[in-house]
Amino acid sequence: MAAPVVTPILPGGTLGILGGGQLGAMFAMAARRMGYRVEAISDVADCPAAIHCDRLHVGDYTDTALLARVAAGCDVVTFEFENIPAEAGRVLAAAVPVRPCPEVLFTTQDRAREKTFLTQHGFACAPYRIVNSPDELQRAAAELGLPAVLKTAAFGYDGKGQMRLVAPPDIERAWATLGAGPEGPRQLVLEGFIDFDCEISVVAARGTDGMVAVFPPTRNAHANHILDVSSVPAGLADSIIDEAVATTGRILDALGVIGVACVEFFVTKAGHVLVNEIAPRTHNSGHLTIEACETSQFEQQVRAVCGLPLGSTRLRSPAAMANLLGDCWAPCADGSYQDPDWAAALEVPGVWLHLYGKREARRGRKMGHLTALAATADEAVEKVTTARRRACRG
Repeated sequence: MAAPVVTPILPGGTLGILGGGQLGAMFAMAARRMGYRVEAISDVADCPAAIHCDRLHVGDYTDTALLARVAAGCDVVTFEFENIPAEAGRVLAAAVPVRPCPEVLFTTQDRAREKTFLTQHGFACAPYRIVNSPDELQRAAAELGLPAVLKTAAFGYDGKGQMRLVAPPDIERAWATLGAGPEGPRQLVLEGFIDFDCEISVVAARGTDGMVAVFPPTRNAHANHILDVSSVPAGLADSIIDEAVATTGRILDALGVIGVACVEFFVTKAGHVLVNEIAPRTHNSGHLTIEACETSQFEQQVRAVCGLPLGSTRLRSPAAMANLLGDCWAPCADGSYQDPDWAAALEVPGVWLHLYGKREARRGRKMGHLTALAATADEAVEKVTTARRRACRG
């Protein structure tokens, strides 16, 4: 069946975004460069998107009156992170198109629902069990074996809300840490441990006409469960790349995504590709597309949600991105922080600096990123990590 014809939202229109973080800020920069107005909804006033939007609406995401007022002034609304109530999207969708639709957010913001979606649609992922009690966790651990990884179903990112279980005593301790919430038991997901070779992510866009454009997969390295460095090309066999790209397209089709999404994969040592997680938005690993690709993931998000033709995802150059965490800001005796040495970082040729405008530097908090272009992915990784090391005075 052909996709319905959707009238595109042309430059001059107003785009709304749920969330005011760095992804929202970079979306706003891309949209305004293309001639759109952008209005963001955030539960905090001092957010990265504030200085890049035409208007910031500050309030609770459950404030239906606020949402209705914002919807009245927008031509379309998208979102920049998952940890917002899906009901907020539904309230907005009653008055204005929301892309991706709120049901995509509802499915992907909860690991239990996301895993169920993957298995129901035949997408390969790590073996898992959904658990709701200490006894269910014990049984799940016996079925899957140890080691395993226990994760909260909701509100988990950057390693938050998860623990690795290695031995039987870890099971009870993990339930006490993750499962016993102040308002009652939390739903958890226990995943069988995957001895993987590497992790890759695939950012893709799907338009209102159902067409999908996929960016080249990136190879990801983590530190303390937080993405540290992404590089492209991923340096894997064509068969692995082709499978990851094809699977990503099928996932976006199955979800009915209109917009940008990222699928994270484990690549096993045997060459199998397993879905890890789905992010229904632009992604940290896709930041390098700003310099490395003909269309950035943020411009692509604008194009997709506005019903415009999707842009080329061709890689202009091998590239690498390194996150800048709050750890790079040296604490001072008076409680302030010493900024990194940006001049030293930018002495490295072919390096770009992106700072998100966050005022408070905290350990593990994403404050910005560096991107490097080079002749090869390995050379780009060397450049970007050298620049970061110089900046952080290491």
